[in-house]
Amino acid sequence: MQYIEAISPENAIFKSLFLAGGISSCPNWQEEVAKALSKIELTIFNPRRKNFDVLNPAETEAQIEWEYHRLRQADYIIFHFSAATLNPITLFEYGAALEREQKLFVNVHPDYQRKTDIEIQTRLKRPEIVLTYSIEDLVKQFKTYMNENQTNIK
Repeated sequence: MQYIEAISPENAIFKSLFLAGGISSCPNWQEEVAKALSKIELTIFNPRRKNFDVLNPAETEAQIEWEYHRLRQADYIIFHFSAATLNPITLFEYGAALEREQKLFVNVHPDYQRKTDIEIQTRLKRPEIVLTYSIEDLVKQFKTYMNENQTNIK
C-alpha cells in the first residue's frame, strides 16, 4: 500500500482510493480504514493531515485544491458520513461524485442526521451502490470488490 496524505504532491503508483468524509470534529475513521486495507496494492489518498491550520486561508485553499484534484483522479472513492457532524463538505463532494463514473463505496453511520437523504439520493442517481452502515461492513465490501476485480490482495 502507498499512503498519501494531504497536501502531498506525490503521485499514485497503484490504483487509487480517496477517503472522503469528515476530517474535523469527528473520529479518525480514515486511520481505521487505511489500516484495514494495508495489505492491498493500493494508493490511499487521505485528506486528513496531522498539521492543518484551518484558520490560515493559504492552507485552506491548498487543502481544497488538493482534495478537488485527488477526488477526480482517484479510481475509487469511499464516502463516510459520521454521526458526529453534518459533514457539509462531504455532502457537497458526494453530490458531485454521484455525477461522475467513478466506483463509489458509501458508509452512513446509523445515527447520521441526513441518512435518509443519502439513501434516497443514492437510490435515485446510482442505484447500483449498496450502502453500508458500519466501517467493518464498508471495509468488507471494498475488499470483496477488490478481490473479485483485482488479483493484488496479499
